[in-house]
Amino acid sequence: MGLPKFRFNKSALTEEEPVEATSTSVNMATIGGKTEGDAEAGIAPVAPVEADADELPRKDAADLPTEDAQKGVQAVEAVTLTWSRPSLIAVFILMFLLYFVNAFQASILYNLTPYVTSDFESHSLLTVIGIVSNAMTAAVYIPLAKMLDLWGRAEGFALMIFFATLGLILMATCNSLSTYCAAQVFYSIGFGGMTYSIDVITADASRLKSRALAYAFTSSPYIITAFAGPKASDDFYYNISWRWGFGTFCIILPVVALPLFIVLKLNLRKAKRQGMLIREPSGRSLAQNVWHYLVEFDILGVFLFAAGLTVFLLPFTLADSAPNGWASGYIIAMIVVGFVVLVLFGLHEWLLAPTPFLNVGLLVNRTVVGACLIDITYQISYYCWASYFTSFLQVVNNLTLAEAGYVGSTFDVLSGILLLGIGFLIRKTGYFKYLLYIAVPLYMLGMGLMIHFRQPNGYIGYIVMCQIFISFGGSIFIMIEQLAILSVVDHQHVAAVLALLYVVGNVGGAIGNTISGTIWTNTFENALLMYLPADAMDYIEDIYNDLDTQLSYEVGSPTRIAIQEAYGYAQKRMLIAGTAIMATAFVWMFLIKNINVKKVPQVKGTVF
Repeated sequence: MGLPKFRFNKSALTEEEPVEATSTSVNMATIGGKTEGDAEAGIAPVAPVEADADELPRKDAADLPTEDAQKGVQAVEAVTLTWSRPSLIAVFILMFLLYFVNAFQASILYNLTPYVTSDFESHSLLTVIGIVSNAMTAAVYIPLAKMLDLWGRAEGFALMIFFATLGLILMATCNSLSTYCAAQVFYSIGFGGMTYSIDVITADASRLKSRALAYAFTSSPYIITAFAGPKASDDFYYNISWRWGFGTFCIILPVVALPLFIVLKLNLRKAKRQGMLIREPSGRSLAQNVWHYLVEFDILGVFLFAAGLTVFLLPFTLADSAPNGWASGYIIAMIVVGFVVLVLFGLHEWLLAPTPFLNVGLLVNRTVVGACLIDITYQISYYCWASYFTSFLQVVNNLTLAEAGYVGSTFDVLSGILLLGIGFLIRKTGYFKYLLYIAVPLYMLGMGLMIHFRQPNGYIGYIVMCQIFISFGGSIFIMIEQLAILSVVDHQHVAAVLALLYVVGNVGGAIGNTISGTIWTNTFENALLMYLPADAMDYIEDIYNDLDTQLSYEVGSPTRIAIQEAYGYAQKRMLIAGTAIMATAFVWMFLIKNINVKKVPQVKGTVF
């Protein structure tokens, strides 16, 4: 069956008959219009200057950075055109190590956060932290994409490492929930931005047919940390301190990140020495430069989006604790103000923004739309129940912190193994869409079964079985979303479409946490009132807000059984909501075109 290959013009995405690729890249125009100041921003490609005897001048356009690309894209193309295969291998190894650090730290954070919030007597505010951090992180991806395209991959990566380290320091030293929330925002922005930057660099250094395998390799450390993370969390909490669980990585992260930054900068310097790039004067003063980048990064749009999304979503979690519930003045005000700010954001992007936060030209392609809809649906569905999962396993299934972490990490182990196989399969066949026909039903099966099996004192093996189904389906979603959205753009827009995917994913996470928090606050405490024995009623607030208090009651005691019943009551409703939302993926998967990625050239030079 003939498969479409995409051709771009300045206004829309159209299709043409498939053709065989004859080079490693293709020069395409921008989507929705060319970004202002591309040529004057800094770096432009030129023919090599006087070469050594072993460096013959390159005359073919395929051996030069794309002429109309932005500075950061030209720079990374110059790097891949001049670096050696050992440098390519070194970059992939360093990205693997960074993913290892990220995965290890994420596992520790996932397992320790319920105890951190319990220390501040705020266990039930787990989802509030997720809403704020997801909303703020979502607002950062588009400016970060512009930074990677305008300034360079290494510079954007370094800034995200700074934010991640700052977040870890604040988490290790915080003495209040508000400080911890602020730390989580910096942490989420930093680690989310670092992961995004690595994904962009991975795309720069791999052909489209091999990209699924490249992503599978760089993310494979989750197989290791799935076992190491929960055990380390247990040791930090019971033998050292949860603070050192974060403080240790304040040192580890910069040390592991520095070599990748150095390799990228050294190879860029090498490209300049070989005459691949020159700097052109911008003709702008310092003040003009500051204004230029404020406009390019759409700072007003970033602020309106993050503020509006956060203010709109938070009341759904906080309403239950407000003095008059949903009738409280500040709850109503937050919903109204948040909605108005989001409307202002849309109007700003449509009518005023010189360089819009979201490029509407990307949204005319059905594959882009389909990938984004699957992503946001999957994230909403997952976060409907995931935030309280390890707490559930400890309180209801009587697992230790480490054992709960092992069950919660089922996804990491299976996805790491599965994605390597999927990567090889896609590299061999070139096709990926058919995998969705397996993933969506399998994920729905796992979600549906969890509604039945995630009940008090159920057999833990059934829960693990459900996690296996969810892991297989979810890991395929993540891979196919990235590959599908990258298959319909040129190299210039790799960072932009990945940013779009990350944005909708984080928005989905924020919405999922909102649904989860709303169900939790409106069901768990009410269930405690129904099930708790009379002699435990005086301690209901402590039970509601503190995981340690929940675990302090002896297994099999009337109070512990009552708490378990309350967990089951709340979790069942969370899972029903997540399953119902995920059902829409049966529609979204048909929007994605069946593209042969072996026939879509995208990058240049020495790549995987």
